[in-house]
Amino acid sequence: MTHKTVSLADQVFERLESDILLGKYPRGSYLTELALVEDLGVSRTPIREALRRLEQEHIIEVSSRGILVLGVTAEDLSDIYSMRVEVEPMVAARAASAATDEEIAELRETAELQAYYVSRHDSDRIKRMDSRFHELLYRASHSTVFYDTLLPLHKKVQKFRKTSVENESRADRSLEEHSAILAAIEKRDSAAAYAAMRTHVENAKKHIVK
Repeated sequence: MTHKTVSLADQVFERLESDILLGKYPRGSYLTELALVEDLGVSRTPIREALRRLEQEHIIEVSSRGILVLGVTAEDLSDIYSMRVEVEPMVAARAASAATDEEIAELRETAELQAYYVSRHDSDRIKRMDSRFHELLYRASHSTVFYDTLLPLHKKVQKFRKTSVENESRADRSLEEHSAILAAIEKRDSAAAYAAMRTHVENAKKHIVK
């Protein structure tokens, strides 16, 4: 896997994106560049670049009044999962035929780590492994369009996914569903991978979108 250097602007973007989506800066609140400079300990230049990207993602809105935090609404959440229910099964089916042996091994290792953290009720690391499993799966489809479309959507629901994995029964069920997806991909069974992923996302939607 190719590794690339992460710029300061990228780091600031990822930090602000995470802070907003996890609720540190609530929807409806206003940010200022000066406050962010003090909070993050960086200059205005990378902050401005990060804010520009956040505005493109519709996570914030820059106006004459300041930087308004938009975050993710309940309607956004429902729409995101409606899209994922339709698209992610296609990605899983594609991965079943396109994934390399190395990519499948990475998926297997991630699922094993997820199982370990589920057994230890470590919600932070469960969420991290859940995110990694889905990102690896998007990458294994070998489709830039699928990857670039789904990864930002998956990130946008991280606050709600954290709440989900803190529920032990849902964490156990999610692990079982990941295992079913992985088993289908290992067998190169696109139809089974499609069905397993659809079940997984539908169940996640039922649990989160209430």
